[in-house]
This record gives sequence, C-alpha cells and structure tokens, in this order.
Amino acid sequence: MILILFRILVGVLFIFSGLIKANDPLGLSYKMDEFFEVLHLHALIPFSLIFSLIMNAFEIIAGVAVLLGYRMRIFSFLLLLLIIFFTFLTGFALYSGLIRECGCFGDCIKLTAEQSFWKDVILLVMIVVIFIYRKQINPFLSARATGLLMILAVLFPVALQWYTLAHLPIVDCLPYKPGNNIPEKMKAPPGSTPDVYKTVLIYEKDGKQEKFTEENFPWQDTTWKYVDRQDELVKKGNAEPAIKDFILTDFDGNNQTEAVLTETRPMYLFLVRDVKEAGRGWENKMKALQEQWKAGKIMIYGVTSSNRAAVELFSEERGTEFPFLQMDGTAIKTAGRSTPCLILLDQGTIRGKWHYNDIP
Repeated sequence: MILILFRILVGVLFIFSGLIKANDPLGLSYKMDEFFEVLHLHALIPFSLIFSLIMNAFEIIAGVAVLLGYRMRIFSFLLLLLIIFFTFLTGFALYSGLIRECGCFGDCIKLTAEQSFWKDVILLVMIVVIFIYRKQINPFLSARATGLLMILAVLFPVALQWYTLAHLPIVDCLPYKPGNNIPEKMKAPPGSTPDVYKTVLIYEKDGKQEKFTEENFPWQDTTWKYVDRQDELVKKGNAEPAIKDFILTDFDGNNQTEAVLTETRPMYLFLVRDVKEAGRGWENKMKALQEQWKAGKIMIYGVTSSNRAAVELFSEERGTEFPFLQMDGTAIKTAGRSTPCLILLDQGTIRGKWHYNDIP
C-alpha cells in the first residue's frame, strides 16, 4: 500500500512539475544559465534550452511511467539519478546562498531554496523505496494500452514545448502578464517589510579614509574632507516588488520610464533583448504599426540591451524607424519570452503581449 502511495505521489508530482516548466521552457533555461554561471560551467550555457526541453519532457514521461508501472527497472534508476542531482542543486542553492530560487515549479509556484531542498529530500526517500522494490511493480493495464499512453506521454510535452516556443506560454505566470499594472507591481507587497539601509559618509584625513554615520560625522573638524556617501544594508526585508528592474533609458542615459508609463496614447514596446538574435517574419506587421506611429495615433519604442551601433544596423536592415530605449537584459527576458516580443501598454497597464509570430 505504501509503495502504491509513493508511486502516485512521485508520478503526479513529476508530471505536474514537468507540465509547469514545459509551459515556459525558456524560463527554466534562464534558471539553468544562473546555475551554470555560479558553478563556472560557462561552456554549458549555449545548451541550456536543449537541456530544459529534455528535462521537462523526461519529468512528464517518467511520471507517467511510474503511475503505469512501465519498465520500472529503467525508470526507477533514472528517477533516482535525477532526484539525487536535483537534491544536490537545491542543497547547493540553500547552503551557498548564491541562488535564491531553484525554479523547481517555474515562475508559477515560487519556492524558497529551503522549501525546494526539503521537497527533494522527501522525494528522494520515496524514490529510493520505489527503486528498492522496483521488481514488485508491474503494469496494471494491458501492454497495448500502456504502450499507447507512453507514446502520448512522449508526444505531448514535445508538442506543448514546440507551441510555447513558437508563441508564448499558455499560462503567463510572469509579473508582466496582460492585466497587470507595471507601476503597481513595482511597489512592495502590502504588509511586507522593506530593506533597511543606513547612510554612511566617507571622509578622509591625512591620507586615511574612515566611515561615519550622519550622527557622528566630524562636522566640527574641518581637516576631514568629504569623499563619498554609501547606503549599507542593515536589515534584509521579507519581500521584494514583483517588478524591480523596469528602468528605461535613452542612449544618452536619460530616464524615460515615467514618460512611457504615463503616455495616454497606446504605447507599444518592441522588446529585442539582443538585436543580433532577433527572429524574422514580423517586419511587415511592425511596418504597419509604424505607419500609425508616424500618424501620431500610437507610440512605439524598441527596448533592447544592445548598444547604439548594433541598434542602428538592426534598424537599417529590418526597416524599423521608431526610436529605441535601453533596459537590462534580464528584465527584458522576464517581460517577454520571445525575441522580439511586442507589449501594448495603456498608461502602465499591460493590455496585450505577443510573440513575434503572432503580432497583430
């Protein structure tokens, strides 16, 4: 009875985890990039999306296999290897403090590093039991029915991930999903405690620098010379805004965030994180929108992390005439899961978001 219970729990949890991440395989690949950076495995970064697609599919396939009792000698061993690997990663994230979230359930269900680690420890215990008693597990359906369900278990995640990469996630769990107001999401959650900082003043005397607070700085001793001011973290808060890096500047460094978020006309943001990696097939659709921009009916800004020279070359090749603003590349990846991605704002509220294949 316990073996059956463990099979159900492990199977359902792996299917659920795989489905959530297959809804947004790029999100998992970005999380893998973070791990690869921290572990100094930079050579693996170009393959992170492939790893993401394979891992998401395997979680679903293995979950179905455990539920059906299909080839348990193979799948119990592979699941054991996978959960040992996951436990190592979540343990590293917890005890190193270098990674705050493991991405176990994508962006839809946020788990802390501690929650992720203990989840994997519990799963490890259940999978060890399944592995030990794997020879006692037999399919409860006919060979034909089991084989058909396993074929479906293989085809479904392949089709799902192809669709989400060619369009956008079916369920948008990101803070930039349609309906959200960006200025509201830039505020800390109600009831949360913000980070507490203290101001430190740096003064120099006789070639020696010292730090003072606003209460004890040497205002009566004129031989001290002011050098700099810093804000030091005193107490870490318990929550952060959902959006904390939406900062738009022009190529001269002027902040344009407020102007974009308060524009009364329909505001289109054409997100192209790296113009050298931009897909194709959207050019004619954007030129149609560009005509409305020229007529003053709408506003359009390109948003990129590329430099001015790269953007000028991109605009010349693709025929874009609207101006570009710069934003942090990580923020662009969070806002739109395609390159390019088009977002429609109504005074800061997201009214639409499209993969470049689906630009209206």
